[in-house]
Amino acid sequence: MRGIIKGNLIGDKSFYKSVVAIVLPIIIQNTITNVVSLVDNVMVGRVGMLEMSSVAIVNQLLLVFNLCIFGGLAGAGIFTAQFAGAKDDEGVRYTFRFKVLLSVLILAAAFLVFILFDDPLIKMYVAEDTAPEDIVKTVSFGKQYLSVMLLGIVPFALSQVYSGTLRELGETKMPMLSGVIAILINLIFNYFLIFGTFGFPKLGVVGAAIATVISRYAELLIIAVYTHLRGKKYTFIHGVYKSVRIPFSLFKRIFIKGTPLLINEFLWATGTAVLLQCYSVRGLPVVSAMNIASTVNNLFNAVFLSMGTAISIMVGQHLGANETTEAKLTAGRLLFLDVAASVVLGVVMALCAPFIPLLYNVPGSVQELATYFLYVVAITMPIEAFAQGCYFTLRSGGKTFLTFVFDSLFMCFVSIPVAFVLANFTAVPVVLLYFAVMFTNLGKCILGFVFVKKGIWIQNIIRTK
Repeated sequence: MRGIIKGNLIGDKSFYKSVVAIVLPIIIQNTITNVVSLVDNVMVGRVGMLEMSSVAIVNQLLLVFNLCIFGGLAGAGIFTAQFAGAKDDEGVRYTFRFKVLLSVLILAAAFLVFILFDDPLIKMYVAEDTAPEDIVKTVSFGKQYLSVMLLGIVPFALSQVYSGTLRELGETKMPMLSGVIAILINLIFNYFLIFGTFGFPKLGVVGAAIATVISRYAELLIIAVYTHLRGKKYTFIHGVYKSVRIPFSLFKRIFIKGTPLLINEFLWATGTAVLLQCYSVRGLPVVSAMNIASTVNNLFNAVFLSMGTAISIMVGQHLGANETTEAKLTAGRLLFLDVAASVVLGVVMALCAPFIPLLYNVPGSVQELATYFLYVVAITMPIEAFAQGCYFTLRSGGKTFLTFVFDSLFMCFVSIPVAFVLANFTAVPVVLLYFAVMFTNLGKCILGFVFVKKGIWIQNIIRTK
C-alpha cells in the first residue's frame, strides 16, 4: 500500500524539481499580485465602506471579462502546450494568432456591454432597503471606477496572450517578472493617487483605477518587448503579425475545443456575479465583508491555482509527446500535492482570520462577518483545491465539454439555486448560507475523481484530425 501511494502520488526528486521550476515563479507572481490586491483593497477600505463596496461590485463585473479572456485563450493554450511538447514552432505561431484574434472579439463585446449597461449592472448589487443617498453614492463611485478601468482591458488581454504562450512553452520566470513589476507600479501609484500623497491629486476610487491601468500598460510593454527581442529562443514570434493565416483544420479544432472553455468561463464568472448578487440582498455590509474575504482568499488560493497552471503545462506537454503513462502519473502526483498544500494553507488562513479584517476602516459588524466568511473558506479549501485540480487535468487533454459540465453547469444547476433559495426564501444566517454554497463543491470533487480516474482525458489533440 505504501509503495503504491509513493509510486502514484509521490514523485522523485527530479519530478519535484520540474514542478518547482514551473510553479514557483507562478506562485511568486500570484502571491505578490494578491498581496498587493489585499493592500489595494485595504487602501480603498480606508477611504470608506461605500467606496470599497462600489469597487468590489465593478471588479466582480470585470471578472466576467477577465475569465472570458482566460477561458478563450485556454482553448488555444491546450494546443500550444502540446505543440511545445512536439517541438512544433509553426503550430505555436498559429495558436498565438488565434489568441490575438479572439481577444479582439472579446474586447469589442466587453466595451459594448460595459458602456451601454454600466448603470443597471452596478445597481443589481445594491439591496432595495439601502438608504437612497447610499445607493446614489455607490453607483456614482462604481461608474467612475469602471470608466477608467475600461482603458486597461486592452493591455490586460494582450498581456495574457504573451504571458500565457510563454508559460505554455515552459517559460514562467519572465511572465512572473513583468507581472511583479506591474504590481509594484500599481501599488506605488495607488498610494499616490488614492490618498493624494507626494503632491499627487487625491482621487479616491478613480485613483485606484488609474494606477491599475498604468500598471497594465507597463506589463504589456515589458512582456511584449522581451518576447520579440528573444526571437532566437522564441522562434514562433518571427512573422507572427505578418499574416493572420491559421490553417482551417487547426482553426476548426481550436474552435471546437476552445468554445466550451470560453462559454464555461463566461458562465462561471457570471455565476460568481450572480452568487454575489444573492448574498447582496442581505445588505451592503455583506458585500463589503464578502469583498474582504474574497481578497484574502485569493491570496491563499495562489498556491493551488498556480498548481492548476502547472498541471496544464506539465500534463499537456507529456500528452503532446505521446507520453501517456507519464501524463497520468504527473496528474495524480500534482493533484495530491495540490490538496496537501491546501490543507496547510487552510489552517494558516483560519489562524489569520480574526486579525486581517481589522485592517479595514469598516464597522465592527462587517469585520465580524468577514472573519466568519474566512473560516468557511479555510474549511472548504481542500475541496476547492481538488475540484480545481481535476478541472485543469481534464482541460490538459482537451476534454473541454467535460470541463464545461463539471464547472459552469454544476454552478448553474447546483450552487446558484442553493444560494438563490436560501438568500431569498429563508432566514438562514448569511454565514451558513455561504457555507452551504461552498460545500456544494464536494459534488464537483466526486465528479472530478470519477472523470480523472477513468483516464478519458488522456489524448494527443494536435495529432487528432
